Amino acid sequence: MKKFLALVFLVFAVSLQAQEWQNSFADALAKANSEDKPIVLVFSGSDWCAPCIRLKKHILDSEEFKAYASEHYVLYNADFPRKKQNQLPEEKANSNKSLMEKYNPKGYFPMVIVLDGNEKVLGETGFVARSTPEKYLDKLNSFLK
Repeated sequence: MKKFLALVFLVFAVSLQAQEWQNSFADALAKANSEDKPIVLVFSGSDWCAPCIRLKKHILDSEEFKAYASEHYVLYNADFPRKKQNQLPEEKANSNKSLMEKYNPKGYFPMVIVLDGNEKVLGETGFVARSTPEKYLDKLNSFLK
């Protein structure tokens, strides 16, 4: 039993290091400023937007993206689920709506925006069909130059 618990703890600890999506945009902003990293702000419809689901599956959840992003970016997902069972707490939903009004007023999904710690938009992109995690990271990094 002790070995099992140790293994569970180890897996949990490693997963925390792999990629950390912030719980709030305020947390993302604070972390970006304290660690001097840009923010990757993802607007998604996790339970209805097919391109959003493909972006998550093929790019954001890839080991390459996770490893690189954990060292170089602060991540925040402004999600807009539609299914009743996936609804966000009211405070988070309202925060995401405010972010949408400010950074994605036309309501494109998915929309990926790179911001600096002062909330200045450095660049934006979406889902790119047939892209690889490496090419996607190159695109995000091109906004930092």
